[in-house]
Amino acid sequence: MSVVYYDTHSVSLNHHGEELCGDQVKILRTPDKMLVVLADGLGSGVKANILARLTAEILVTMLRERVPLQDVLETVVGTLPTCKVRKIAYAAFVVVEIELATGRFRVINFDCPPPFWLRAGKILPLEQREEIIFGRKLRFSESTLLLGDFLGIISDGVMYAGMGLTMNFGWGRDQIGSYLEQIAKSRPAAAESVVRRLMEKTRDLYAGEPGDDATLVGILSRKPNQLMIFTGPPVDRNRDEDCVNRLLNFDGRKVVCGGTTGNIVADHLGEIAHLDLTTLREDVPPIGTLLDIDLMTEGVLTLAKTLRLLKDSGGNRNRVPVDRNGAALLARELLRADEIFFLAGEQVNPYYQNPLLPRNISIRHNLIEQLVETLAACHKNVKIEWC
Repeated sequence: MSVVYYDTHSVSLNHHGEELCGDQVKILRTPDKMLVVLADGLGSGVKANILARLTAEILVTMLRERVPLQDVLETVVGTLPTCKVRKIAYAAFVVVEIELATGRFRVINFDCPPPFWLRAGKILPLEQREEIIFGRKLRFSESTLLLGDFLGIISDGVMYAGMGLTMNFGWGRDQIGSYLEQIAKSRPAAAESVVRRLMEKTRDLYAGEPGDDATLVGILSRKPNQLMIFTGPPVDRNRDEDCVNRLLNFDGRKVVCGGTTGNIVADHLGEIAHLDLTTLREDVPPIGTLLDIDLMTEGVLTLAKTLRLLKDSGGNRNRVPVDRNGAALLARELLRADEIFFLAGEQVNPYYQNPLLPRNISIRHNLIEQLVETLAACHKNVKIEWC
């Protein structure tokens, strides 16, 4: 598990009257780095959306395949047409590439406003160097993110907010930086809280009718929210104690899924798990309570319902039902976490599965694999250990 997690969140405001946003954000996490791309299509509406989407896809695809940076930039800059009237490219973009092991980051900026970098609640200067590629000026910056740092990248629509209402005909870079410093004083625990507050201010300055597409992508370097889920008894009963000890010594949130698994933990603790019948629902069994365990649920039925809730929510915790039942509580735990570790026993429950079938086609096994796939699509770092 990681020492530092690079928490990302983005909010976009569509140009008033447009159904599609001309800004596009793509985020890619690999085992060793993270890529964040913001592309801003010229104008607004369908045309801007297509151009921004194309630009973002080209950048992410080529950088993911480790194509040399010069070739990537030549491809993107050479592909983008130039507006004959305004003499500018049809799409601008900014790329942030972060080495996960060191926090070292690089910013590649083509016609977007410079990023905002905050440390200890204060804006830090980020030096830039310029390079001409295909006749286009690109700006490069490099430095290192420390724990607690915030890096924000914006499209120019954010700076146009309030145009005509201030002396700077927009609220300007200095005002945005000052507002970010105010937000940082509260020591936000997630990138989402910073991004939402700034974009709410931006919407207010537009009087609820944005005159341009506006996007902020925030990256907050913080300690990861870690979660361990112990589900299913191990095949070898001699491993029960080891699994319970690993769960109890885990430095993060702890969840137990499954009645037999819960009994294993309860026996180790010398306690009895108590059911909370107020959480019983027609399609979800009740949760239990146990000392030192943050959430205790039934197994297969709850995991299946949780999987459905995760897919329906699209990875948005706010779209999970607020009802207090095992599946909804587990879904919120999973979406709150950055790093999730499944300690999954493969002993087959004959009530759900023919014990003569191979373990890797068991219902629990397949549910966990689907959960991992769904969570990975939500940018979660997920690991499984079968036991």
